Amino acid sequence: MASNKLTVEDLLSFPALQLTVKAGGDGLGRSVSWAHAIELADPTPWLLGAEMIMTTGLAVPRTAAGQRAYLERLDDAGVSALALSAQLHMPPLHDAFFRAAEERGFPVLEVPLSVPFIAVAQEVAASVQEDARHRLGAQLQVFGSLRWLVAEGLDTPTLLRRLERLSGYDVYLCTPQGRPLLPGVPTPDPGVLPAYVDAPPTIPGGFVLPVPAPGGPAGFLVAYERQGAQPAGIAVVQHIATVAALRLAMVRNERETLRREGAETLAELLQEVLDPEAARRRLARHAIEGDTVLLVVRHTTDEALLLCLEDHPHLLLTWGEDRYVLGAPELAAAVGELPGVAAGMSRPFLPGAALKVAQREALWAVSKAAESGRPVVRYGDDSTGRWLPDDPAVLTALVEHVLGEVLRYDEAHDSQLLVSARTWMERDRRTETAAAALHIHPNTLAYRLRRFGTLARRDLASTGALAEVWLAIQAAGALGLTD
Repeated sequence: MASNKLTVEDLLSFPALQLTVKAGGDGLGRSVSWAHAIELADPTPWLLGAEMIMTTGLAVPRTAAGQRAYLERLDDAGVSALALSAQLHMPPLHDAFFRAAEERGFPVLEVPLSVPFIAVAQEVAASVQEDARHRLGAQLQVFGSLRWLVAEGLDTPTLLRRLERLSGYDVYLCTPQGRPLLPGVPTPDPGVLPAYVDAPPTIPGGFVLPVPAPGGPAGFLVAYERQGAQPAGIAVVQHIATVAALRLAMVRNERETLRREGAETLAELLQEVLDPEAARRRLARHAIEGDTVLLVVRHTTDEALLLCLEDHPHLLLTWGEDRYVLGAPELAAAVGELPGVAAGMSRPFLPGAALKVAQREALWAVSKAAESGRPVVRYGDDSTGRWLPDDPAVLTALVEHVLGEVLRYDEAHDSQLLVSARTWMERDRRTETAAAALHIHPNTLAYRLRRFGTLARRDLASTGALAEVWLAIQAAGALGLTD
């Protein structure tokens, strides 16, 4: 390859792949970091950029406008190229599709039937890995005598212990905020951290140096002279900081690869395109075994969520405003510590099970968490939720039977009858309290409740009718029919 980055043009030069360019030749210089087969009409929510997407054509639209929009979505998401399988399920491709590829310089490639997609993916993975090894080898030349330490592929704590013995220092690592930077390496007293990056490196008994990273220091290395040892001086400590930076880059790359694979796996599980055995194998790769739950998390940031989950095996997928997390039930406790969070957790299930029921349970529970102000609600903790069936058809029938006329009236008149009744019941039928929560006069609420009862054909003064209406409102919430 002519450069350190794998490009689309490089892949064309691999004779085993037999790739040909159908359109978008101006974009052959685009870098490729990943190759994956995806048969989704819109895979962009699960992409990170620089991927080469491979498809047999199952999700490619049949219309000219649809095909152009499909290509433009991929290009806007930063996809490097689209590789189409020759024949198979590919619909006829319109001129508008190829024109869009030429206009945008978006490479469209064809993969012959004799070349399986896995062969393309393996070639990309091998090339990217080779590129990473090349960069690592070039940087290791700087370290001279330290090169052999990295070449052995030691884990982080073992590597640092050897570096300590070699250098004569006790080594500590932390982020700028004082949190652990690398697994298994102790953190220093935050009081020794410099107030600014260019502060003098010398501290009593040793040195404190930034751990370099793109965009600024990833953290700091603190080295104290070990009693009875012969400290090797600041030059070796600087080498150790560079080794730590290399190891951090490797760890982050491994985590990013696992995170990407995990997001793809969770997306496929939610769409039920994985058979149970394949799902179990995928989850085992992420150390997810035994009782498993699905959480839907709201009102937090990706950074905060990733930080609280970093010590727990999990899959994470951002879907619109919701973040889906799959893992052990203990995840709920960690997520519940986040400030202002609202999270809903499904009942436990075995890895590989279909997620439709778990998704519905988690969505219902997160809506209850948001309404109540509780950080985490577990489906089934609520006494009413235990009585709701799992079958969505049964839930739909219950909602239609009890609330159908109310829902249609609210939609036609942009009214708030269902919300008003639900708020009134949630506040134990205290009219003034519910009216205050709705920001309306108690007389207005009383009118709405009478109108609700008329449309639902239920007398809300009756205990039986009240129970039936309450269950129907919870069913509507489980189906996502209420705010």
